[in-house]
Amino acid sequence: MTTTLPPLRTRDAADFGRVAVLLGGRSSEREVSLASGGEVLRALQTRGVDAHAVDGIDALLAEIREGRVARVFNVMHGGDGENGVLQGVLDALHVPYTGPRVLGSALTMDKIRTKQVWMAEGLPTARFVRLPPGGDVAAAVDAVGGAAFVKPSAEGSSVGVFRVADAGGLAEAVAFAREYPQELLAEELMTGGEYTVAILGEMALPSVRIVPRRGWYDYHAKYVADDTTYVCPGLEGEDEVDIRRLALAGFRAAGCSGWGRVDVMRHADGHFVLMEINTAPGMTSHSLVPKAAGQVGLDFGTLCWRILETTL
Repeated sequence: MTTTLPPLRTRDAADFGRVAVLLGGRSSEREVSLASGGEVLRALQTRGVDAHAVDGIDALLAEIREGRVARVFNVMHGGDGENGVLQGVLDALHVPYTGPRVLGSALTMDKIRTKQVWMAEGLPTARFVRLPPGGDVAAAVDAVGGAAFVKPSAEGSSVGVFRVADAGGLAEAVAFAREYPQELLAEELMTGGEYTVAILGEMALPSVRIVPRRGWYDYHAKYVADDTTYVCPGLEGEDEVDIRRLALAGFRAAGCSGWGRVDVMRHADGHFVLMEINTAPGMTSHSLVPKAAGQVGLDFGTLCWRILETTL
């Protein structure tokens, strides 16, 4: 699979006009979004782009009404930044923006419905059981093999995710589910390795294998710890070709375009399964899309420039 980058569409920062870097917001991922947005903002400004931070949709609408926004670089993780609400508003106002459109954003914010689409398309995903509010967590875990990840269908950054492999893990998941007001899912626990594949335009970038030093790739390992190992490319030969082809197929099947990140796990028998899609991935020092981009010669600033180019 090719990783030959197309030519830049522009080398003139003025072609972008005034860019709103949308960050923050009100979701459980606010702090991560602020960090991502700060990095993107600095990178664009360093390259001469007239970029400005805007915190949340209300502030963005005020800027648009005042005629101060030509396009939006969206790094408002979770909630209305990724569930189609922002995308619908910007489409209605004819303001270009980064990331998938309404359908891809709304669908992939819901892990259960995304999996249902993949299954309908014949694409592999981990076995799962839907848990409505008040559902039987123990029965769902048993149904997928007795070991599972229990997680919200519509959260990101590992918020509310529990690894259930023993009685202690089950008790934590049950306690969380008792208070959580929305859908959860119990998903088969994979042991063959954890990977992610960044998508940029029509290209799947080299995979990244994620190897936490201890436990699993939870919120701490993603955003706090410095001892998680990232291997990029994560695979070699036909395995690397296969995982990138699968990720791109999963991205397209879910109605996504522009840029994003597809998380993939490997079963103990070696086959890959799609897990979820991030339509406004993290862009911090710990984030995975910049790591993959670096393997094809894209520094962080050029990566941000190319993502912004998808709005032209």
